[in-house]
Amino acid sequence: MADTENKEVARITFVFETLCSVNCELYFMVGVNSRTNTPVETWKGSKGKQSYTYIIEENTTTSFTWAFQRTTFHEASRKYTNDVAKIYSINVTNVMNGVASYCRPCALEASDVGSSCTSCPAGYYIERDSGTCHSCPPNTILKAHQPYGVQACVPCGPGTKNNKIHSLCYNDCIFSRNTPTRTFNYNFSALANTVTLAGGPSFTSKGLKYFHHFTLSLCGNQGRKMSVCTDNVTDLRIPEGESGFSKSITAYICQAVIIPPEVTGYKAGVSSQPVSLADRLIGTQLSDSFPHGAGFLCRSNDVTQSCSSGRSTTIRVRCSPQKTVPGSLSLPGTCSDGTCDGCNFHFLWESAAACPLCSVADYHAIVSSCVAGIQKTTYVWREPKLCSGGISLPEQRVTICKTIDFWLKVGISAGTCTAILLTVLTCYFWKKNQKLEYKYSKLVMNATLKDCDLPAADSCAIMEGEDVEDDLIFTSKKSFFGKIKSFTSKVGGLASALRSAWAW
Repeated sequence: MADTENKEVARITFVFETLCSVNCELYFMVGVNSRTNTPVETWKGSKGKQSYTYIIEENTTTSFTWAFQRTTFHEASRKYTNDVAKIYSINVTNVMNGVASYCRPCALEASDVGSSCTSCPAGYYIERDSGTCHSCPPNTILKAHQPYGVQACVPCGPGTKNNKIHSLCYNDCIFSRNTPTRTFNYNFSALANTVTLAGGPSFTSKGLKYFHHFTLSLCGNQGRKMSVCTDNVTDLRIPEGESGFSKSITAYICQAVIIPPEVTGYKAGVSSQPVSLADRLIGTQLSDSFPHGAGFLCRSNDVTQSCSSGRSTTIRVRCSPQKTVPGSLSLPGTCSDGTCDGCNFHFLWESAAACPLCSVADYHAIVSSCVAGIQKTTYVWREPKLCSGGISLPEQRVTICKTIDFWLKVGISAGTCTAILLTVLTCYFWKKNQKLEYKYSKLVMNATLKDCDLPAADSCAIMEGEDVEDDLIFTSKKSFFGKIKSFTSKVGGLASALRSAWAW
């Protein structure tokens, strides 16, 4: 009993077969502490040879009864005497003062008198050859009734891990999903508490109203089963002051039938027929088609006539930012009681706590215009917002900036200064070019005189009304291309003069 969640004290297993020509019935009933036997399972019609196991979860005096009815109709004659129910074997474990039906290998420990049997610690299996105890690998659980060899360690499903003693797989409400663009992180801790859901009203043949009431505990709690459904029918009939006995079921998901007080006439409503819908968590998976959701798959160990493999339950958790924690539960529209076949149940849980944690990819920055030298950067969530928790929006950021008018003024001032500078430089180089052209003309004239062997004149006579030579040279207005042509011819004349002077 080291594992408080595994409440199995013993189990009874029997092999049976029914051979019927009409609608016969075989009942298996259980009584606790001398209470009236309560039917646990019923088989109708012919059933081939098969095995059934019932788990006992309380250390109390328990009685088991099998009842067989050949037909449900009253018949005066012995018409169906050949219809029989056969029970081939009955095996009960952990009985007091009982006998053993067979022996199993045990773990050995050395002592002074030799080897003796010992118990392996929780989560350890027995190696058949050596008789030693070995711990199960990580993320596996140990089969409680077959602890032999490493094959007794069963791997946990996706998204789950084992508890400390390797007795069950559970989910810690933490998920992570990688995509080519980003990583989604989830934290469903806010959904770890139990929630309840009532289906639509149903009515008996006499018109009495009742409901199917569901209790769910999704994840976390170190794998402890938090959902409890009770049967308080007998408690309501016991006089006040006397102690009664209520049958309760603890599971991840359970169901009970609730009859309102106005129907029963008692002060409180009646809860009856508790059923476990999920005893173990098979696995969890994040949706590929819808990235903001997850699915939980659970199973029940209860095997019934209609559900030969037990019951299964699927809970789909969907991100709904507008629904505050814990959100809302709903049942399929086509199946008001959560199931269409009595074996497979479906629930939809919509909550803001199911959204991925907010990250930097969920918000963007809005930069305002520059006003009075100040620019503001505001961060807002992307719409629609499909995240919760995680990081918060950064605070508004204020920076110093320059307006467009300022840069326009700077540009105009720089352009004006540049224009003035270019004008001054143009005047300067034009004046300098005038002086160079004058010196060049003097040099050409001197070279011509040398070619003609004429003496240099000290002065020239200038007729009245004539201008100075220098003024005549530069008063003529020429175009830009004319000046270039004149300058080229002058350079050619200078070269010819220089050659004549050299020959002379």
